[in-house]
Amino acid sequence: MPLSEHEQRLLEQMERALYAEDPKFATALEGTGLRTYTRRRVYQAVAGFVVGVGLLMGGMVAQLIWVSVVGFLVMLGCALLAVTGWRRAPRGGGSGTARSASVPPRRAGVMDRIEQRWQRRRDEQQGS
Repeated sequence: MPLSEHEQRLLEQMERALYAEDPKFATALEGTGLRTYTRRRVYQAVAGFVVGVGLLMGGMVAQLIWVSVVGFLVMLGCALLAVTGWRRAPRGGGSGTARSASVPPRRAGVMDRIEQRWQRRRDEQQGS
Protein backbone atom coordinates (compact mmCIF):
# COMPACT_ATOMS: atom_id res chain seq x y z
CA MET A 1 0.00 0.00 0.00
CA PRO A 2 1.50 3.38 -0.97
CA LEU A 3 1.90 6.20 1.50
CA SER A 4 -1.14 8.39 2.01
CA GLU A 5 -0.93 12.09 1.24
CA HIS A 6 -0.78 12.86 4.95
CA GLU A 7 2.11 10.43 5.45
CA GLN A 8 3.94 11.87 2.45
CA ARG A 9 3.53 15.39 3.83
CA LEU A 10 4.84 14.28 7.22
CA LEU A 11 7.83 12.59 5.60
CA GLU A 12 8.58 15.71 3.56
CA GLN A 13 8.35 17.87 6.69
CA MET A 14 10.77 15.58 8.54
CA GLU A 15 13.15 15.70 5.58
CA ARG A 16 13.02 19.51 5.44
CA ALA A 17 13.61 19.68 9.19
CA LEU A 18 16.64 17.42 8.83
CA TYR A 19 18.08 19.63 6.10
CA ALA A 20 17.39 22.74 8.18
CA GLU A 21 18.99 21.36 11.34
CA ASP A 22 22.02 19.65 9.83
CA PRO A 23 22.47 20.12 6.08
CA LYS A 24 25.93 18.51 6.09
CA PHE A 25 24.57 15.31 7.65
CA ALA A 26 21.57 15.26 5.30
CA THR A 27 23.83 15.67 2.28
CA ALA A 28 26.05 12.86 3.52
CA LEU A 29 23.00 10.60 3.84
CA GLU A 30 22.01 11.35 0.25
CA GLY A 31 25.29 9.96 -1.07
CA THR A 32 25.08 6.64 0.77
CA GLY A 33 22.46 4.72 -1.06
CA LEU A 34 21.87 1.22 -2.24
CA ARG A 35 23.95 1.80 -5.37
CA THR A 36 27.03 2.75 -3.30
CA TYR A 37 26.54 -0.27 -1.06
CA THR A 38 26.18 -2.74 -3.92
CA ARG A 39 29.13 -1.28 -5.79
CA ARG A 40 31.31 -1.63 -2.68
CA ARG A 41 30.03 -5.16 -2.16
CA VAL A 42 30.90 -6.17 -5.73
CA TYR A 43 34.40 -4.68 -5.40
CA GLN A 44 34.95 -6.61 -2.16
CA ALA A 45 33.75 -9.79 -3.82
CA VAL A 46 36.18 -9.30 -6.72
CA ALA A 47 39.05 -8.75 -4.26
CA GLY A 48 38.01 -11.90 -2.39
CA PHE A 49 37.93 -13.81 -5.67
CA VAL A 50 41.52 -12.75 -6.36
CA VAL A 51 42.51 -13.92 -2.87
CA GLY A 52 40.78 -17.24 -3.59
CA VAL A 53 42.78 -17.63 -6.81
CA GLY A 54 45.94 -16.96 -4.80
CA LEU A 55 45.00 -19.61 -2.25
CA LEU A 56 44.18 -22.10 -4.99
CA MET A 57 47.48 -21.54 -6.76
CA GLY A 58 49.45 -21.47 -3.50
CA GLY A 59 47.89 -24.75 -2.40
CA MET A 60 48.81 -26.37 -5.69
CA VAL A 61 52.41 -25.13 -5.53
CA ALA A 62 52.79 -26.21 -1.90
CA GLN A 63 50.95 -29.47 -2.66
CA LEU A 64 48.45 -28.82 0.12
CA ILE A 65 45.10 -29.95 -1.22
CA TRP A 66 43.08 -28.46 1.63
CA VAL A 67 44.46 -24.96 0.91
CA SER A 68 43.44 -25.36 -2.73
CA VAL A 69 39.96 -26.48 -1.71
CA VAL A 70 39.62 -23.49 0.62
CA GLY A 71 40.77 -21.21 -2.20
CA PHE A 72 38.20 -22.70 -4.54
CA LEU A 73 35.43 -22.26 -1.97
CA VAL A 74 36.46 -18.65 -1.38
CA MET A 75 36.38 -18.05 -5.15
CA LEU A 76 32.96 -19.69 -5.43
CA GLY A 77 31.51 -17.71 -2.53
CA CYS A 78 32.87 -14.40 -3.79
CA ALA A 79 31.65 -15.05 -7.32
CA LEU A 80 28.18 -15.77 -5.93
CA LEU A 81 28.33 -12.60 -3.82
CA ALA A 82 29.40 -10.49 -6.81
CA VAL A 83 26.68 -11.88 -9.07
CA THR A 84 23.90 -11.38 -6.51
CA GLY A 85 25.20 -7.89 -5.73
CA TRP A 86 25.28 -7.03 -9.42
CA ARG A 87 21.73 -8.29 -10.00
CA ARG A 88 20.38 -6.29 -7.08
CA ALA A 89 22.10 -3.09 -8.17
CA PRO A 90 19.51 -0.41 -8.90
CA ARG A 91 18.87 0.39 -12.53
CA GLY A 92 18.40 3.80 -14.03
CA GLY A 93 14.98 5.29 -14.51
CA GLY A 94 12.19 6.22 -12.19
CA SER A 95 9.77 4.13 -10.26
CA GLY A 96 6.83 5.52 -12.19
CA THR A 97 5.56 7.52 -9.22
CA ALA A 98 4.92 11.21 -9.59
CA ARG A 99 7.15 13.55 -7.62
CA SER A 100 5.59 15.98 -5.26
CA ALA A 101 5.87 19.57 -6.45
CA SER A 102 6.81 20.75 -2.94
CA VAL A 103 10.04 18.71 -2.85
CA PRO A 104 13.02 20.59 -4.26
CA PRO A 105 15.01 18.69 -6.93
CA ARG A 106 18.04 18.19 -4.70
CA ARG A 107 15.97 16.37 -2.06
CA ALA A 108 13.79 14.44 -4.45
CA GLY A 109 16.48 11.74 -4.84
CA VAL A 110 15.97 10.62 -1.25
CA MET A 111 12.22 10.56 -1.68
CA ASP A 112 12.48 8.62 -4.94
CA ARG A 113 14.64 5.98 -3.29
CA ILE A 114 12.21 5.64 -0.39
CA GLU A 115 9.28 5.35 -2.80
CA GLN A 116 11.12 2.76 -4.91
CA ARG A 117 11.89 0.64 -1.85
CA TRP A 118 8.31 0.90 -0.66
CA GLN A 119 6.99 -0.07 -4.12
CA ARG A 120 9.42 -3.00 -4.35
CA ARG A 121 8.33 -4.35 -0.95
CA ARG A 122 4.68 -3.97 -1.89
CA ASP A 123 5.22 -5.79 -5.18
CA GLU A 124 7.10 -8.60 -3.42
CA GLN A 125 4.26 -9.03 -0.92
CA GLN A 126 1.67 -9.17 -3.70
CA GLY A 127 3.77 -11.67 -5.68
CA SER A 128 4.03 -14.07 -2.71
